[in-house]
Amino acid sequence: MSNREDIFKTTFPFWKDIGEEKQRFISENTFSVSYKKGTNVHDAQGCSGVFIVLSGCLRIYIMSEEGKDITLYRLHKGEMCMLSASCVIQSITFDVFIDAEEDSECCVIDGMAFSQLSESDPAVKIFALETAVSRFSDVMWVMQQILFMSMDKRLAIFLYDEALRTSCDTVVLTHEQIAKYMGSAREVVSRMLKYFSNEGIVEVSRKGIKILDKKKLRNLAF
Repeated sequence: MSNREDIFKTTFPFWKDIGEEKQRFISENTFSVSYKKGTNVHDAQGCSGVFIVLSGCLRIYIMSEEGKDITLYRLHKGEMCMLSASCVIQSITFDVFIDAEEDSECCVIDGMAFSQLSESDPAVKIFALETAVSRFSDVMWVMQQILFMSMDKRLAIFLYDEALRTSCDTVVLTHEQIAKYMGSAREVVSRMLKYFSNEGIVEVSRKGIKILDKKKLRNLAF
């Protein structure tokens, strides 16, 4: 089995059930793409396709008419984006943007080809819908934080989740990056980190933000 088919087997629970012809159809309509850090991968509503991240990080966000953006979620190795393929799920009517946060390698399945397959195979259609619903849950969680949570709680959740994701007690992100991910201002993040530092929860340095008291941070977050 080729490396690409290994990726499909891992990503798609329906892979073994759709038969060799449909497997070949997906493979023939998939291409590998490298994105440099800062590259815009998907702009607004177009049907760029289904992205599978092989390495690096993609940031999915929405943007206001004034140019203010809110990060919905980030994709890392092994994760997939369905919101970039509005032709697959036609109920996606809002503009989504995707940027490469790091140098990234992706497999991209042509949107129209995946849409054609999902219309002919219920298992693929169900998977696409379930994946979109799961991501909408992430989006609602972000909106809930922005609308209803205090800044100290939001920052505590972000730092705790980031440390958990990377399995490291030092969060290697700039204040500006954190602010962008949280939909806030750098000055607000810096001020809150200074408060956390004074409380002995974190230590801020050029190397990053080191979590000193995970219990206090968790209590703030949850």
